[in-house]
Amino acid sequence: MAPTIDAKVPPIHDLPTPELESPLRARKPYRFSTLCATVENPDMKDQYGSSAVPIYQSATFKGVGNTYDYSRSGNPTRSHLEHHVAKISSAAHALTVASGMAALDIILRMLKPGDEVIAGDDLYGGTNRLLTYIRSHGGVVVHHVDTTNPASVIPLIHPTKTRMVLLESPTNPLLKIADIAAISQDIKERVPDAIVVVDNTMMSPYLQRPLDHGADIVYDSATKYLSGHHDLMAGVITCNRDDLHKQMAFTINSVGNALAPNDCFLLLRGTKTLALRMDRQQATSQLVATYLHDLGFPTYYPGLPGHPGREIHARIASGNGAVLSFVTGNKELSERIVGGARLWGISVSFGCVNSLISMPCVMSHASIDPATRAARGLPEDLIRLCVGIEDPADLIDDLEHALIDAGAIAFDTQQNKYSRLMPSTNEQLNRAVQKLGLFEPGEQEWLVSAPGKIILFGEHAVVHGVTAIAASVDLRCYGLATPRNDGKLSVHLADIDNFYHEWDIAALPWNAGTRIAAGEEHPDVLDQALMDAISAGPMGNIDDTAKHAKTASLAFLYMYIQLGRDRLPSFNFTVRATLPVGAGLGSSASFSTCAATALLLINRAISLPPPPAPSTGSEKSAPHVHISHQGRRFIPQGIAERVNKWAFVSEKILHGNPSGVDNSVSVFGGALAYTRAGFGFNSKSGMEQIQGFKSLKFLLTNSKVPRDTKKLVAGVGALKASVGRVA
Repeated sequence: MAPTIDAKVPPIHDLPTPELESPLRARKPYRFSTLCATVENPDMKDQYGSSAVPIYQSATFKGVGNTYDYSRSGNPTRSHLEHHVAKISSAAHALTVASGMAALDIILRMLKPGDEVIAGDDLYGGTNRLLTYIRSHGGVVVHHVDTTNPASVIPLIHPTKTRMVLLESPTNPLLKIADIAAISQDIKERVPDAIVVVDNTMMSPYLQRPLDHGADIVYDSATKYLSGHHDLMAGVITCNRDDLHKQMAFTINSVGNALAPNDCFLLLRGTKTLALRMDRQQATSQLVATYLHDLGFPTYYPGLPGHPGREIHARIASGNGAVLSFVTGNKELSERIVGGARLWGISVSFGCVNSLISMPCVMSHASIDPATRAARGLPEDLIRLCVGIEDPADLIDDLEHALIDAGAIAFDTQQNKYSRLMPSTNEQLNRAVQKLGLFEPGEQEWLVSAPGKIILFGEHAVVHGVTAIAASVDLRCYGLATPRNDGKLSVHLADIDNFYHEWDIAALPWNAGTRIAAGEEHPDVLDQALMDAISAGPMGNIDDTAKHAKTASLAFLYMYIQLGRDRLPSFNFTVRATLPVGAGLGSSASFSTCAATALLLINRAISLPPPPAPSTGSEKSAPHVHISHQGRRFIPQGIAERVNKWAFVSEKILHGNPSGVDNSVSVFGGALAYTRAGFGFNSKSGMEQIQGFKSLKFLLTNSKVPRDTKKLVAGVGALKASVGRVA
């Protein structure tokens, strides 16, 4: 009797062996590891029978109308690779490009202005960065939501606007689990044309196949597990729909980011050992995760009992992967642990045969600003471990030494084992404050003010080396910085058309321009890339009719980003002035000084001395805080110099090439003599205090004479040149 075939038993893999079908004998599908090791494409036989696919290191191919003509459009080595990736992914189509982010870029190019994307709230930093870019420059609306709860996605679904859903599961780096099947079903029922995209890098096709659970497109950074050796960069895209494959293939051919032949060869070689490597890596990961969990550290890994969504993960995946993370309770402690590891290499990325350790918030996810990280619950002290194929005993021993040396664990003689040392209450409080990134208790508001100025001599000749004399006037600008707790930044310029505007801090162009390290001064020139990004992004929707308010806001945002890349306070800055704004009395410089001072104080780039103790006996309390610093009141000389440098940055934005007189008198007050040589971002000379008089009284009137500073300065220059020729 012929053996029967049980059709109810699902095949181990949906691509069977090449053996012919027979009513007497069922075709047995290859197991995954065999599929990985067997690179075979029946449509592309090598003429010499090579057991390894040759590298067709050729840009062009001879002939007309052949399969291949130009390697940007197609290459035999790449065709072998794409056939192989599709096979091990149970996919109809596969495409290979230059990196994982290039893969996501190709996918996102299917979006149009006005389309809406629903994405997870715990994503790889590069993914978040690219989504922010298309939101700012492509007119695409992006919603971030906690995808661990499928119901949270439903309110954001729009029947005509929702175009794409972007998921990670497990997420990077908190290992959150998304129910890919449930979310895909909810999306398809409500918006059949929407595309469900899954970043499957953490799992690879070996452990998870999202296409089987309703996803339309799956992409991996093949730099990780598919390659496994960190000797190349690559991205793969798989799908089952012919229309999506055709559209993405057209884009890849058009932009030319397909994977190069040599990298295709390396990636093919790496995929052959995928199953072998991951079996070892996730077995060791389970041991490491259990070790940390037993020590008492909150540990994120789907293989641990009690991990949120563990049952869902077990339903849609066949393994727990080789990435885990844990928190220590203190950022500095985490830094010591990472720095103390020896066998674990400090590096971004994962998926390599050697083990890696990192702090995502300062490495792989640093492109996500602190305010957004805090809002999404990404701990600053998080440590991510990416487990390799080393001996698990050696890895745990090295990690244990790092924990001991950092002071994270100590030997408990009563229990005869190591256990976690809990951070002190003060450390926990400090961490909470760091996480919020807001005003600390006691810093409810900052009120700053700065005077205007009048030039007594040499106003426009100072740029040509003539000494100018200027004095402050008893008319001031006042700035009030009031904390907010909603992740927004706002300005209210009451004297400039009562202008008010607010921005989402997370949406500011944090990645534009060149970062200024903490404690460093601003370079001699403005960062034009950052200026352009602010003008095109957060300033782009402000009406050009509000010209003066727009320029003042640009200066404020520029200083906020340059000073606050490590700490992003949410606050409102209100400005009022007794100065007639625009009258040439240093009104812009007094604004620049107030804005610079407030931002420096809020970001703790400067600190003011504490007020004196109350007077005792019959003495009365002084109306001012008196400190000896060359005759200036309250603000020490060094702090005043730093405020002046940043006020000059603002003046540079407002006026292009200012002399530096206005901001200096606004900061230092009194009467001062100036020479051009001393003005600039980092100048420390060029001005001298005048002690000859206490005050002058003068009548201020409106002469109604038009002012064009640039023409006046140019006129002085022309006059000086003509005098020189006569001499």
